[in-house]
Amino acid sequence: MKPGTTSAACTALLRRDLALTWRRRGDALNPLLFAVIVVALFPFALGPDAQVLERIAAGTIFVAVLLAALLSLDSLFRSDLDDGSLEQLVLSPHPLSLLLACKIAIHWLTTALPLIVIAPLLAMLLHLPDRVLPVLLVALALATPLLSLIGAICVALTVALRRSGMLLTLLVLPLIVPVLIFGAGACNAAQAGLPYGAPLLWLGAWLVLALVLAPLATAAALKISLT
Repeated sequence: MKPGTTSAACTALLRRDLALTWRRRGDALNPLLFAVIVVALFPFALGPDAQVLERIAAGTIFVAVLLAALLSLDSLFRSDLDDGSLEQLVLSPHPLSLLLACKIAIHWLTTALPLIVIAPLLAMLLHLPDRVLPVLLVALALATPLLSLIGAICVALTVALRRSGMLLTLLVLPLIVPVLIFGAGACNAAQAGLPYGAPLLWLGAWLVLALVLAPLATAAALKISLT
């Protein structure tokens, strides 16, 4: 790999972000702990009735995972803005959208992927039927990258603002409601013995569209915010 090429720049950016995440691994665990605590509180609030918990399991896990991932969105570009490296990315001769796509991928790997890994534990806490668990995992695997991609656009729009957490939440939440509806809907359909392929296909189509357009939109929003 030749120095100065776009692939070398992407590799260096991936290594840097992974190293920074490892140094701040305590902060990276916060979304994971948040999701576990939220799901664990439902049996205390609703009682140990397995039928009641089973009925709300899919929707509860989806809400907990998406909100947990939302907690870490504000830090997607914040540290880069503080140390000046974000301006360097914008001024880089390499495609900004590709560099931002690498940062979004690291965000998903370090926040959403651990949430998907512990999803079976969350499902066990809420007595989700075993036959629904594969559908839940597929739905989360499609929904969480969408959250990272959509959230990156909103973060880029608000990155120059101090204390933008509430504004970011107000921007992102309406955009991820369809993701929540289709993801939880697929799990509920599987639980009821109904066809569940259509909601997953819709999520897959949105994910493909977001993979193409979201990095470009994030780059444009970032340039607007920093000018």
